[in-house]
Amino acid sequence: MPDRAKILLVDDREENLIALEAILSSLDLVPVRARSGEEALKALLNTEFALILLDVRMPGMDGFETASHIKRRERTRNIPIIFLTVVDSAPDYAFRSYAAGAVDYLTKPFDPWVLRAKVAVFVELYNMNRRLAEQASMLRERLGAELPPGDADTQAAVLPELSRRLSAVEQELSRVVETARRSGNANLTGPLSDLSHRLSHLRAGFDALS
Repeated sequence: MPDRAKILLVDDREENLIALEAILSSLDLVPVRARSGEEALKALLNTEFALILLDVRMPGMDGFETASHIKRRERTRNIPIIFLTVVDSAPDYAFRSYAAGAVDYLTKPFDPWVLRAKVAVFVELYNMNRRLAEQASMLRERLGAELPPGDADTQAAVLPELSRRLSAVEQELSRVVETARRSGNANLTGPLSDLSHRLSHLRAGFDALS
């Protein structure tokens, strides 16, 4: 059973972290708290996260500076970030958020249903990437080192199962694309296109072996 996806919640106010955890409690994920930008960067050193919910206005290192550090690191630069800030923030905050590499930007108080729907899409995308990596690894192993050349019987037994798993991932991708469209996650176009491209290459390689 794969580990549940982890979400990093970054906010200097305890009550905001509690509220975020309550909103996301119905989703199959593990929330991890950070009370500052520095604490968030430490958490990112040893833990893999599917998404970061990052408050913009924090004392010391604010959200923009924190995001800049995250995007400069090779290990963390591709983790999606959703910025959260109060409704009376400066009018250029939205622009600065996207310029800092955020995939989305929400103002407080935000609709819990909207936030939950957006987070759910990113968690599904993260889990799908993990499953796709597992399928690609299995395909290489089962049709590479483990299969002697010309072993038609073994290959015939393995291919249908791999095809079924690959088809399941393709169906999940179609569902996530539709969910992203309905939840307004327009900024998912890049990650979804990349995943679709990788999946197409995996399918092409599989078909060539069938």
